[in-house]
Amino acid sequence: AGMAVQVEVLPSSRCLFDDPVQICVAGLRPQQAVTLRASLVDESGELFQSHARYRAGSSGELDLSRSPALGGSYWGVEPMGLLWSLQSKEPYKRLAKRNVLTPFCVDLEVYEGHGDMSRLLGKCTNERWFLGEGVKRISVREGRLKATLFLPPGPGPFPGLIDLYGSGGGLVEYRASLLASRGFVTLALAYMAFEDLPAMPEILELGYFEEAVNFLRKQQQVKDTGIGVLGLSKGADLALSMATFLPGIKAAVSISGSGFNSFIPLRGDGFTVPPHPYDLGRMKISDESDLVDFSDVLDDHRDPATWDCRIPMERSSAKFLFLSGLDDMNWKSDLYCQDAVQRLQQSGQEVEFCSYSGAGHLLEPPYLPLCQASIHKVLGLFVNWGGKWREHAKAQEDAWRRIQAFFWQHL
Repeated sequence: AGMAVQVEVLPSSRCLFDDPVQICVAGLRPQQAVTLRASLVDESGELFQSHARYRAGSSGELDLSRSPALGGSYWGVEPMGLLWSLQSKEPYKRLAKRNVLTPFCVDLEVYEGHGDMSRLLGKCTNERWFLGEGVKRISVREGRLKATLFLPPGPGPFPGLIDLYGSGGGLVEYRASLLASRGFVTLALAYMAFEDLPAMPEILELGYFEEAVNFLRKQQQVKDTGIGVLGLSKGADLALSMATFLPGIKAAVSISGSGFNSFIPLRGDGFTVPPHPYDLGRMKISDESDLVDFSDVLDDHRDPATWDCRIPMERSSAKFLFLSGLDDMNWKSDLYCQDAVQRLQQSGQEVEFCSYSGAGHLLEPPYLPLCQASIHKVLGLFVNWGGKWREHAKAQEDAWRRIQAFFWQHL
């Protein structure tokens, strides 16, 4: 019978979700053909799976950081391929963590041969957490605020961040909890479609976001050198608005966003930034897939008639980082990013930007698999987000490194 086959996750089978791991198999026959499969069940019971075919080395071992996949969900040497290629049978499902107090458990199985996967040789489970050891999660309902505060362990002081998601609304915690696990006091902030916040507000109040900044600044563990803010999609233009109109914001990250105010008027103290003109009649619905493409709904951003919707970032003393995917099928984020970067550079400001070929709209923390299309919770339509599997996975790893380095540098 020979020795049993062991599957091992190194350095530990328990890690943070954004930690790369080394997946190893021992006890195989030399050159044995095997198929590896990863399975993950999300909180709604949806099964996500991936598989790849491999051949053992001359001493019967397999190390995914060195051995190439010979086909399946991906090809070539991809140490984390089994994770980033996870896909549900049901199309248009997005893998997202709702409850950050529990891990995602990824079952890793090794099967005999490159065929029908009927003979299981060995397996193990990788527990992937969104909350590091000792990180505190505190629900915040203070004044108007609807948010969750994440505190790293220890007295600090730590840099403080506000984390904003897009127009799908809700209170999204998993990116904030990972950032707290990496040493930032992070406030995940809801601003629409959550509890009694309307699904499509008629207006957003800058004062609400100012309350969030003030709340974060008075936390004992937060450094008093200024706050960072990061946003995805609609959250990105809000992050830029906060950095422009509110004092105390030192650094802002825009992911798949724009340098103008989108969809909802933003009311400040004695002024309102109107939304960039758009026409939903210009959205395209694909015949074969029923997916919606929003990329043409906006009027031309180069037309001076739209310029009162611009966020006057030139006035801000914050540092900026822009990230966008060149395969974004939902928003012309690269074009809008270039426009914003150009305006900042012309006024002599320091700005970093990075656009990723093959990456889609939803640039998430690393190893969350690409979601090419999913339902937009507020619009109730299936939206095409774009992205190519491998390129998008690489972009997420790089973007995550850049975001953290940027905040450490400027906060």
